[in-house]
Amino acid sequence: MVGLLTPSGIAGDLGAAPFFKSVSTSGRLAALLDYENRGVYFPDVHRSFKFCAFVFGGVERRFPAATCGFFLSSTGEDDLATSAFPMAPTDFAAVNPNTGTAPIFRTRRDADLTTAIYARLPVLVDHRVRPPRMPWSVKYDRMFDMTNDSHLFRTRAELTADGWYPVAGGRMKRGVDEAVPLYEGKMVQAFDHRAASVVVNADNVHRAAQPEATTLAQHRDPDWLPDPQYFVETHWVDEQVRSEWNIAYKSVTAPTNMRTFIAGLIPKSGVGNSKGLIIADTPSKLLIYANLNAFAFDFVVRQKVQGQNPNWFIVEQLPVIPPSAYDRAFGAMTARDLVRREVLALTYTANDIAAFARDLGHESPPFAWDEADRRQRRARLDALYFHLYGIPAADAEYILSTFPIVARHDLA
Repeated sequence: MVGLLTPSGIAGDLGAAPFFKSVSTSGRLAALLDYENRGVYFPDVHRSFKFCAFVFGGVERRFPAATCGFFLSSTGEDDLATSAFPMAPTDFAAVNPNTGTAPIFRTRRDADLTTAIYARLPVLVDHRVRPPRMPWSVKYDRMFDMTNDSHLFRTRAELTADGWYPVAGGRMKRGVDEAVPLYEGKMVQAFDHRAASVVVNADNVHRAAQPEATTLAQHRDPDWLPDPQYFVETHWVDEQVRSEWNIAYKSVTAPTNMRTFIAGLIPKSGVGNSKGLIIADTPSKLLIYANLNAFAFDFVVRQKVQGQNPNWFIVEQLPVIPPSAYDRAFGAMTARDLVRREVLALTYTANDIAAFARDLGHESPPFAWDEADRRQRRARLDALYFHLYGIPAADAEYILSTFPIVARHDLA
């Protein structure tokens, strides 16, 4: 047997995945005990750094289950007895089927709920077969790198000085040329592509561009649009996407945030590397988008994100509701009808996203921004997805309790 104290990335990083998978899914893993350096076990290392006790056997040594614990704070036997739990080789293979990397279950209940979800549902992209098995035909795109592609970006002041002028949809125009806003992660929240403008403070050397939250009055104005830091000419965008609206998710997050996975529907625009694009056909995008913002989905994400980036290799391995499940009836409507109704009202609150509404056959003006109505619609969607994920009421209540910042926000 080998016992190592090593950075926790050996169990969760993509680069180490082939090695860890060969150990975890073959029964050779004896223990994986993951710690934060909060007890300052290593005084010269930052307290947020994570390390693990990683114990495994040789090629002939097998264990029926590995003793696992994550975010541990004590090495005491009594504490480990209550905080650690067994994980079988099949559990590792089930929850991260492509890479076999370790999840980060905080409790046995988290592990049981997550493995049960994986037993019922497919992952977004399953690479265990060739070609990959996908319930939805999707493609990932990273459009613009904020550093390497910076020569393509222009500020509003620079464009104006060169004779450009604003037109509908937050775009800029000069002759036949057109420029669209460059969306950054800080500008978007779930079901809200107008969550914040970007304000630049030149005196802040390290983080000059900061979000300025949209006010209620601005949200209620369907013509109001957030001010981006940069614009990019449309022809650069056309080379990568053709659709007039797309799913963009935040690629910087943390499992301790208010919500871990945040996706937005944005009008055709430039997208910086702080957001990843998920490309799919129009009917699929609507349902995928609703799924990505559900509490049930986000609960599983929290068991996967060990750092600050929900990289595509993580997203591919997340369990999603397949197309056929949306035929399920809830009263007089199907799940598909319910999702369409709620997502349309939550998303189509501004004129610049009218192409989305038209693609759904809706030709009326945008929906009024009503905070109480939006809370009710989002709650209805979350309830629907708890049903679709096969999660009973008691477990749904527990899952909601694992989002304490949301609870405090709702109570306030």
